[in-house]
Amino acid sequence: MRKLFTTLFVFSLLTMSQAQTRARALGLRVGVLPTGRHNAITDVGNVQVGHHTLREGQNIRTGVTVIVPDTGNLFQNKIPAAIFVANGFGKLAGSTQVQELGNLETPIALTNTLNVSTAIDALIEYTLNQPGNEKAQSVNALVGETNDGYLNDIRGRHLRKEHVWEALKNAKSGPVAEGCVGAGTGTVCFNFKGGIGTASRKFPAELGGYTLGVLVQTNFGGVLEINGAPVGKELKQYYLSEYFKDKADGSCMIVVATDAPLDSRNLERLAKRAFLGLGKTGGIASNGSGDYVIAFSTAPETRVKHDSKDLTQTQTVLRNDAMSGLFMAAIEATEEAILNSLFMATTTEGKDGHKIEAIPLDKVLPILKKYNIK
Repeated sequence: MRKLFTTLFVFSLLTMSQAQTRARALGLRVGVLPTGRHNAITDVGNVQVGHHTLREGQNIRTGVTVIVPDTGNLFQNKIPAAIFVANGFGKLAGSTQVQELGNLETPIALTNTLNVSTAIDALIEYTLNQPGNEKAQSVNALVGETNDGYLNDIRGRHLRKEHVWEALKNAKSGPVAEGCVGAGTGTVCFNFKGGIGTASRKFPAELGGYTLGVLVQTNFGGVLEINGAPVGKELKQYYLSEYFKDKADGSCMIVVATDAPLDSRNLERLAKRAFLGLGKTGGIASNGSGDYVIAFSTAPETRVKHDSKDLTQTQTVLRNDAMSGLFMAAIEATEEAILNSLFMATTTEGKDGHKIEAIPLDKVLPILKKYNIK
């Protein structure tokens, strides 16, 4: 492993702060659990991700990212879900019904703060138009956001319903585009360019064979740590440093998916652990940072039919004693997804000439080597 890291380190120095390199391509191994095939939220069966990126002229740097938990009709066959609010300075529309009833009935959309209503409208229309929903008179769309107003003309509200529908149409399984795409186009993380990041963990058959995946939209700050290395301190760029280079506000959306059969109660417990992954990167959930975790299960045995003549429902769910491994998986995958969002982002110039640099790998890699981080 030391030889591998040294080789990658030398290669990275030769290419300097090369763009779009995932954490594992740099020799970093976050945590101890194995990843899924693509190391992405889409490793959870049937989960798809789609983006629509708006990068126009000098001032428009925004977009939308959708997470589709299942290709079927979610409204008719709802899935268990839960919300954890780490800091409520944000707009997670639709969250109260998810908390109250414990299920999700639409895809999840992530966008910027002032386009939440547009994404809601798009998801409602998308759901009403699905075959089988002709009699639906209430739809609870779930839409999260971060504020990309430093790089993007956020007051222009440039996202349209058609852009959300395009993201839904293009949603797919397999590898997920990361960095400056979709809802991550204009975001900032630790005062470097943030964006979309994803990661996953896979359990052996002896432990159920379950998969857990995470997708993040990073737009927050603090004191950056990478696998325990004090990168923010070494670069002298962190919240409350003498340089005041990181205001730490902005928000982070974390979406956790698993195929383990969990009810909403244990999904909420899982969501709480995912937030620990943000803490391991040095995020501080500042006053102006809206930090939310959405967790859901795709297990077929946990589905809730919209209409049923039965008064009761029997479900098979994972026991509490079997949750600890999933807790660790959520922490590890969240931490790695955040790092991927940074490493896969590129330097971006936007509104009013504002410019946010990508994380400088030519400076970061020597720090990791100094602390013997792998």
